[in-house]
Amino acid sequence: MITVNNLSFNFGGQLLFKNVDLKFTPGNCYGVIGANGAGKTTFFKLLCGELEPTTGSIEISEKVRMSVLRQDHFAFDAYTVLDTVIMGNRRLYDIMKEKDAIYAKEDFSDEDGIRAAELEGEFAELGGWEAESDASKMIQGLGLPESVLESPMSALRDSDKVKVLLARALFGNPDIILLDEPTNGLDLAAVRWLEDFLSDYFGTVLVISHDRHFLNNVCTNIVDIDYNGIKMYVGNYEFWYESSQLIQRLTKAQNKKNEEKIRELQEFISRFSANKSKSRQATSRRKLLDKLTVQELPASSRRYPYIGFEMDRVAGKDILFVNDLAKSENGVQLFSNVSFTVCKEDKIAFVGNELAITALFRVLMEETEPDSGSFKWGISITKSYFPHDNTAYFEGHTENMLDWMRPCSKDQTETYLRGMLGRMLFSGDAPYKQVCVLSGGEKVRCMFARMMLFGSNFLIVDQPTDHLDLESITAVNNGLRDFKGNLLLSSHDYEIVNTVANRIIELRPDGITDFSGTYEEFLAKKEAAEMQE
Repeated sequence: MITVNNLSFNFGGQLLFKNVDLKFTPGNCYGVIGANGAGKTTFFKLLCGELEPTTGSIEISEKVRMSVLRQDHFAFDAYTVLDTVIMGNRRLYDIMKEKDAIYAKEDFSDEDGIRAAELEGEFAELGGWEAESDASKMIQGLGLPESVLESPMSALRDSDKVKVLLARALFGNPDIILLDEPTNGLDLAAVRWLEDFLSDYFGTVLVISHDRHFLNNVCTNIVDIDYNGIKMYVGNYEFWYESSQLIQRLTKAQNKKNEEKIRELQEFISRFSANKSKSRQATSRRKLLDKLTVQELPASSRRYPYIGFEMDRVAGKDILFVNDLAKSENGVQLFSNVSFTVCKEDKIAFVGNELAITALFRVLMEETEPDSGSFKWGISITKSYFPHDNTAYFEGHTENMLDWMRPCSKDQTETYLRGMLGRMLFSGDAPYKQVCVLSGGEKVRCMFARMMLFGSNFLIVDQPTDHLDLESITAVNNGLRDFKGNLLLSSHDYEIVNTVANRIIELRPDGITDFSGTYEEFLAKKEAAEMQE
């Protein structure tokens, strides 16, 4: 258990949070959320003792073992993968090394024998005999081959190092696990393995993540850093988000009676508490949800950008015809035999090799030529493109945001452009910043603001959530879901793909798999097919 008493923390003269009282108990997974800069990572550093609180205390038993996922890719380059994973339980690793050193002695003394016996006993108690097999299972569950265990960390790609560091954090059944963005760099299979691992974990888990689907699947509670405070709510991220939005709407509706508010909230709570959950905490969570009152539900000070696409004209019957496209780069076949037709109301998510998908989108936007094949756009189609790499739109551009957007706008007045940027949370003097100095997230919001000016009826969107916080990701999700035109989409965000797309195309080097339905349905069919093989 972790007990936080009257915690406050000031950083550089800025108050991040104060008067924080929380308890984290075993058997629960806590999703830690908050706007960028709210103090999520700082809170983790306080919990693991890297920082001292300004006031208050954090109580954790000395007998409890805490494990932390750290994103330092080079910290273990001098070790093998196996050693790195086992170092997740530092005491076990130290025992192994001391044992090896004793047994390697040529003049093995009686004292060495006594010490070796002591170490062997503790080694067995800590699960040392299963350590290598446990490490292997974790590594394979995260998508790496067992053979990698003997490889030096320095020989691994950064994406594979992330998986090893995650295995290290999970190794040896720690009592408390702190995970900061654990799904970064993980493919779908590895994320699912992690979800299964955490859902029934006996210990206390705290996780920071921008992956809403992951938070919904693993979290029993949400810890919200907002209003310079930290509050805990029962339920997963979806429950927290929808209830916080509902509270804000009802609070603004002054003409509604309190009884009506309570009735609507009770119906809302009842709907969520009836939801199935794969974790063993479902029963206790349902009981807690049933006890919620209006006052215990969250409100938020966060601001969400507005992303919405209005079409200047409706597309005609002919939209897009793709015939036998192929493309290779540097001698590698990215895709071939790609043929499909886009019909009315199609929102197509592309899955598979990301480089291949980006190459296909660039071909369709006529930024590059295919090796073979052809495509044809309908004469009524107007397109807007969100590229995976937006560098060319900003690098070397010294104009401010207003001037950067002006050539794309039918209404070029400053009032209109400021209004559009205000929707994207650029207020005050922010629109006068040079676009070349914007942060990654600010550039993404600018790109969406620019796209909204075109009034297009066809969108091509390639990895739109990179650099965005949860609030902006939610706004992107809502905007793409509500768009009435056609869409080609590639995204890491499971929730966006599953709630926006009604058709899935899997891109392979030798062709495509074209599936009508949601992403979840596509995955279910694919898994069933793989089990029959």
